[in-house]
Amino acid sequence: MATELQSRTQPSPSRAASCGGILIENVSRTYARAGSRVEALDGVSLRASHGEVLAVVGPSGCGKTTLLELLCRLQPPDRGTIRCPPAALMPQRDLLLPWLSAVDNAALALRIAGVARAPARDRATALFAEVGLAGFEHVRPGELSGGMRQRVAFVRTLLSGKPVLCLDEPFGALDAITRSEMQEWLERTLAREARTVVLVTHDVEEAIVLADRVAVLSPRPGRVTAQLDVHIDRPRTRTDSAVIALREEALGALEAGRSR
Repeated sequence: MATELQSRTQPSPSRAASCGGILIENVSRTYARAGSRVEALDGVSLRASHGEVLAVVGPSGCGKTTLLELLCRLQPPDRGTIRCPPAALMPQRDLLLPWLSAVDNAALALRIAGVARAPARDRATALFAEVGLAGFEHVRPGELSGGMRQRVAFVRTLLSGKPVLCLDEPFGALDAITRSEMQEWLERTLAREARTVVLVTHDVEEAIVLADRVAVLSPRPGRVTAQLDVHIDRPRTRTDSAVIALREEALGALEAGRSR
Protein backbone atom coordinates (compact mmCIF):
# COMPACT_ATOMS: atom_id res chain seq x y z
CA MET A 1 0.00 0.00 0.00
CA ALA A 2 1.37 3.40 -0.86
CA THR A 3 2.20 5.62 2.07
CA GLU A 4 0.14 8.79 2.31
CA LEU A 5 1.21 11.65 4.60
CA GLN A 6 -1.11 14.63 4.35
CA SER A 7 -1.41 17.88 6.25
CA ARG A 8 -5.03 18.27 5.20
CA THR A 9 -7.74 15.72 5.80
CA GLN A 10 -9.12 13.84 2.81
CA PRO A 11 -12.66 12.42 2.49
CA SER A 12 -13.03 9.08 4.24
CA PRO A 13 -15.82 6.76 5.35
CA SER A 14 -14.60 7.52 8.86
CA ARG A 15 -15.12 11.04 10.18
CA ALA A 16 -12.18 10.67 12.56
CA ALA A 17 -9.75 12.46 10.30
CA SER A 18 -12.00 15.44 9.66
CA CYS A 19 -11.89 18.78 11.46
CA GLY A 20 -8.61 18.19 13.26
CA GLY A 21 -8.92 14.47 13.99
CA ILE A 22 -6.49 11.72 13.04
CA LEU A 23 -6.78 8.47 11.10
CA ILE A 24 -4.14 5.73 11.09
CA GLU A 25 -4.74 2.77 8.77
CA ASN A 26 -2.65 -0.41 8.62
CA VAL A 27 0.59 1.37 9.55
CA SER A 28 3.84 -0.57 9.92
CA ARG A 29 7.38 0.56 10.74
CA THR A 30 10.63 -1.43 10.72
CA TYR A 31 14.10 -0.24 11.77
CA ALA A 32 17.52 -1.38 10.67
CA ARG A 33 19.62 -1.84 13.80
CA ALA A 34 23.05 -3.49 14.21
CA GLY A 35 22.74 -5.31 10.92
CA SER A 36 19.27 -6.68 11.64
CA ARG A 37 15.69 -5.51 11.09
CA VAL A 38 13.52 -4.64 14.08
CA GLU A 39 9.76 -4.43 13.64
CA ALA A 40 8.35 -1.62 15.79
CA LEU A 41 4.74 -1.51 14.55
CA ASP A 42 2.74 -3.96 12.46
CA GLY A 43 -0.61 -3.11 10.86
CA VAL A 44 -1.74 -0.50 13.39
CA SER A 45 -5.12 1.16 12.76
CA LEU A 46 -6.42 3.88 15.11
CA ARG A 47 -8.58 6.98 14.98
CA ALA A 48 -9.43 10.01 17.08
CA SER A 49 -11.99 12.68 16.29
CA HIS A 50 -11.37 16.38 16.82
CA GLY A 51 -11.15 17.19 20.53
CA GLU A 52 -10.84 13.57 21.63
CA VAL A 53 -8.12 12.14 23.85
CA LEU A 54 -6.75 8.82 22.59
CA ALA A 55 -4.54 6.98 25.08
CA VAL A 56 -2.10 4.30 23.91
CA VAL A 57 -0.86 1.73 26.43
CA GLY A 58 1.41 -1.25 26.03
CA PRO A 59 4.64 -2.84 27.27
CA SER A 60 8.00 -1.14 26.90
CA GLY A 61 9.43 -1.32 23.40
CA CYS A 62 6.10 -1.95 21.66
CA GLY A 63 6.35 1.11 19.40
CA LYS A 64 4.32 3.70 21.33
CA THR A 65 6.89 6.48 20.92
CA THR A 66 7.41 5.46 17.29
CA LEU A 67 3.69 5.96 16.72
CA LEU A 68 3.88 9.52 18.06
CA GLU A 69 6.91 10.29 15.89
CA LEU A 70 5.03 9.04 12.83
CA LEU A 71 2.11 11.35 13.64
CA CYS A 72 4.53 14.28 14.04
CA ARG A 73 6.26 13.43 10.73
CA LEU A 74 9.59 12.87 12.44
CA GLN A 75 9.87 9.62 10.50
CA PRO A 76 7.83 7.96 7.75
CA PRO A 77 5.89 4.69 7.97
CA ASP A 78 6.98 1.78 5.78
CA ARG A 79 3.40 0.95 4.91
CA GLY A 80 -0.05 2.32 5.60
CA THR A 81 -1.88 5.62 5.68
CA ILE A 82 -1.64 8.45 8.19
CA ARG A 83 -4.04 11.37 7.92
CA CYS A 84 -3.22 13.93 10.55
CA PRO A 85 -3.10 17.73 10.79
CA PRO A 86 0.16 19.26 12.04
CA ALA A 87 1.06 17.72 15.41
CA ALA A 88 3.28 18.84 18.28
CA LEU A 89 5.29 16.34 20.32
CA MET A 90 5.85 16.65 24.06
CA PRO A 91 8.60 14.07 24.81
CA GLN A 92 9.08 12.15 28.04
CA ARG A 93 11.72 14.56 29.32
CA ASP A 94 10.79 18.24 29.55
CA LEU A 95 13.98 19.30 27.68
CA LEU A 96 13.86 22.80 29.17
CA LEU A 97 16.95 24.90 28.47
CA PRO A 98 18.61 25.60 31.84
CA TRP A 99 19.93 29.03 30.84
CA LEU A 100 16.48 30.36 29.90
CA SER A 101 13.74 31.48 32.28
CA ALA A 102 10.55 29.45 32.53
CA VAL A 103 8.60 31.91 30.38
CA ASP A 104 11.32 32.03 27.73
CA ASN A 105 11.37 28.22 27.62
CA ALA A 106 7.61 28.18 27.16
CA ALA A 107 7.80 30.83 24.44
CA LEU A 108 10.51 28.97 22.53
CA ALA A 109 8.09 27.48 19.98
CA LEU A 110 6.83 30.97 19.16
CA ARG A 111 10.35 32.38 18.89
CA ILE A 112 11.33 29.60 16.47
CA ALA A 113 8.23 30.45 14.43
CA GLY A 114 9.49 34.03 14.11
CA VAL A 115 7.46 35.77 16.82
CA ALA A 116 9.34 38.63 18.48
CA ARG A 117 10.49 38.12 22.06
CA ALA A 118 8.08 40.56 23.77
CA PRO A 119 4.81 39.27 22.22
CA ALA A 120 6.00 35.68 22.61
CA ARG A 121 6.59 36.29 26.31
CA ASP A 122 3.19 37.97 26.64
CA ARG A 123 1.40 34.96 25.16
CA ALA A 124 3.33 32.52 27.36
CA THR A 125 2.69 34.65 30.46
CA ALA A 126 -1.06 34.58 29.82
CA LEU A 127 -1.01 30.77 29.82
CA PHE A 128 1.15 30.65 32.95
CA ALA A 129 -1.72 32.18 34.90
CA GLU A 130 -4.10 29.52 33.56
CA VAL A 131 -1.87 26.58 34.52
CA GLY A 132 -0.95 27.76 38.00
CA LEU A 133 2.51 29.12 37.21
CA ALA A 134 1.83 32.82 37.79
CA GLY A 135 4.80 34.39 39.60
CA PHE A 136 7.28 31.81 38.27
CA GLU A 137 7.79 33.36 34.84
CA HIS A 138 11.40 34.41 35.45
CA VAL A 139 12.53 31.38 37.46
CA ARG A 140 15.12 29.08 35.89
CA PRO A 141 14.16 25.42 35.33
CA GLY A 142 16.56 24.17 38.00
CA GLU A 143 14.52 26.00 40.64
CA LEU A 144 11.19 24.43 39.62
CA SER A 145 9.62 21.20 40.86
CA GLY A 146 9.11 18.31 38.47
CA GLY A 147 5.41 19.08 38.10
CA MET A 148 6.08 22.74 37.41
CA ARG A 149 8.68 21.87 34.77
CA GLN A 150 6.13 19.62 33.06
CA ARG A 151 3.61 22.47 33.04
CA VAL A 152 6.18 24.74 31.38
CA ALA A 153 6.83 22.05 28.77
CA PHE A 154 3.11 21.64 28.19
CA VAL A 155 2.62 25.40 27.74
CA ARG A 156 5.44 25.30 25.17
CA THR A 157 3.60 22.48 23.37
CA LEU A 158 0.29 24.39 23.43
CA LEU A 159 1.94 27.53 22.07
CA SER A 160 3.09 25.61 19.03
CA GLY A 161 -0.46 26.16 17.81
CA LYS A 162 -0.72 22.64 16.38
CA PRO A 163 -4.23 21.12 16.38
CA VAL A 164 -2.89 17.71 17.50
CA LEU A 165 -0.85 17.19 20.67
CA CYS A 166 1.26 14.04 21.07
CA LEU A 167 2.15 13.51 24.75
CA ASP A 168 4.79 10.86 25.47
CA GLU A 169 4.61 9.74 29.12
CA PRO A 170 4.25 13.37 30.28
CA PHE A 171 4.06 12.41 33.98
CA GLY A 172 6.20 9.28 33.99
CA ALA A 173 9.01 10.78 36.09
CA LEU A 174 6.76 12.23 38.81
CA ASP A 175 5.87 10.83 42.23
CA ALA A 176 2.37 9.40 42.72
CA ILE A 177 0.87 12.44 44.47
CA THR A 178 2.27 14.96 41.97
CA ARG A 179 1.24 12.70 39.11
CA SER A 180 -2.36 12.61 40.35
CA GLU A 181 -2.39 16.40 40.70
CA MET A 182 -0.99 16.80 37.19
CA GLN A 183 -3.60 14.47 35.76
CA GLU A 184 -6.35 16.64 37.26
CA TRP A 185 -4.66 19.76 35.94
CA LEU A 186 -4.24 18.29 32.46
CA GLU A 187 -7.90 17.28 32.33
CA ARG A 188 -8.98 20.84 33.21
CA THR A 189 -6.59 22.34 30.69
CA LEU A 190 -7.70 20.06 27.85
CA ALA A 191 -11.32 20.93 28.61
CA ARG A 192 -10.45 24.53 27.70
CA GLU A 193 -8.30 23.64 24.68
CA ALA A 194 -10.01 22.27 21.56
CA ARG A 195 -7.16 19.94 20.61
CA THR A 196 -6.95 16.32 19.59
CA VAL A 197 -4.59 14.50 21.96
CA VAL A 198 -2.68 11.22 21.65
CA LEU A 199 -1.39 10.25 25.09
CA VAL A 200 1.19 7.49 25.49
CA THR A 201 1.39 6.08 29.00
CA HIS A 202 2.38 2.94 30.91
CA ASP A 203 -0.27 3.77 33.52
CA VAL A 204 -3.55 2.09 32.55
CA GLU A 205 -5.53 3.99 35.19
CA GLU A 206 -4.11 7.29 33.95
CA ALA A 207 -5.24 6.38 30.44
CA ILE A 208 -8.78 5.66 31.62
CA VAL A 209 -9.00 8.78 33.79
CA LEU A 210 -7.92 11.08 30.96
CA ALA A 211 -8.94 9.48 27.66
CA ASP A 212 -12.05 9.05 25.55
CA ARG A 213 -10.60 5.86 24.05
CA VAL A 214 -7.79 3.53 25.13
CA ALA A 215 -5.82 1.52 22.57
CA VAL A 216 -3.86 -1.48 23.84
CA LEU A 217 -0.72 -2.53 21.94
CA SER A 218 0.93 -5.95 22.02
CA PRO A 219 4.65 -6.50 22.68
CA ARG A 220 6.91 -5.65 19.74
CA PRO A 221 5.97 -5.48 16.99
CA GLY A 222 3.14 -3.35 18.29
CA ARG A 223 -0.29 -4.47 17.13
CA VAL A 224 -3.63 -3.16 18.38
CA THR A 225 -5.13 -5.93 20.53
CA ALA A 226 -8.04 -3.89 21.94
CA GLN A 227 -9.71 -0.48 21.75
CA LEU A 228 -11.83 0.50 24.74
CA ASP A 229 -14.26 3.41 24.63
CA VAL A 230 -14.40 5.24 27.97
CA HIS A 231 -18.03 6.19 28.61
CA ILE A 232 -17.50 7.50 32.14
CA ASP A 233 -18.59 10.96 33.26
CA ARG A 234 -15.87 13.44 34.13
CA PRO A 235 -14.22 14.21 36.46
CA ARG A 236 -12.99 10.66 36.99
CA THR A 237 -10.96 9.21 39.84
CA ARG A 238 -8.96 6.02 40.15
CA THR A 239 -11.38 4.79 42.83
CA ASP A 240 -14.49 5.03 40.61
CA SER A 241 -15.98 1.56 40.21
CA ALA A 242 -16.38 2.13 36.46
CA VAL A 243 -12.71 3.12 36.17
CA ILE A 244 -11.66 0.03 38.12
CA ALA A 245 -13.78 -2.24 35.91
CA LEU A 246 -12.35 -0.76 32.71
CA ARG A 247 -8.83 -0.99 34.14
CA GLU A 248 -9.31 -4.72 34.64
CA GLU A 249 -10.52 -5.06 31.06
CA ALA A 250 -7.49 -3.15 29.75
CA LEU A 251 -5.09 -5.19 31.90
CA GLY A 252 -6.72 -8.34 30.56
CA ALA A 253 -6.13 -7.13 27.00
CA LEU A 254 -2.48 -6.41 27.86
CA GLU A 255 -2.02 -9.88 29.28
CA ALA A 256 -3.74 -11.48 26.30
CA GLY A 257 -1.41 -9.54 23.97
CA ARG A 258 1.65 -10.94 25.73
CA SER A 259 0.48 -14.49 25.21
CA ARG A 260 0.00 -14.14 21.44
